[in-house]
Amino acid sequence: MDRKFKFKAWNKETQLMMRLNQIDCEKGVLFKKDHILLQFTGHYDKSKTEVYEADILLFGTEKRMIVWDELRYGWAMIGEKGKKSEALSKYELEKGVKLCSYYESPNTFKK
Repeated sequence: MDRKFKFKAWNKETQLMMRLNQIDCEKGVLFKKDHILLQFTGHYDKSKTEVYEADILLFGTEKRMIVWDELRYGWAMIGEKGKKSEALSKYELEKGVKLCSYYESPNTFKK
């Protein structure tokens, strides 16, 4: 079974989120000059919107950001102001609504 890897990217120069036609690869490492690559988690929010790394979701009045957790070796959600990280759950995600990407509006989420 094939698995697709999808990315969007934050263009550091233009300060815009972009869909990419091409990503460069060197020695197995993906990159795009002057961009921050953001990987699709494989999950969707309550509105069936794709959820990517660094996306901020709203759960009631609480905001959480999607991150890669090195200790869990998987996707996780972190709360604002250092609140505890939790493993990303498809069922939990389907209760949230995507607000934006952290890069599009960094003041929306307090790290």
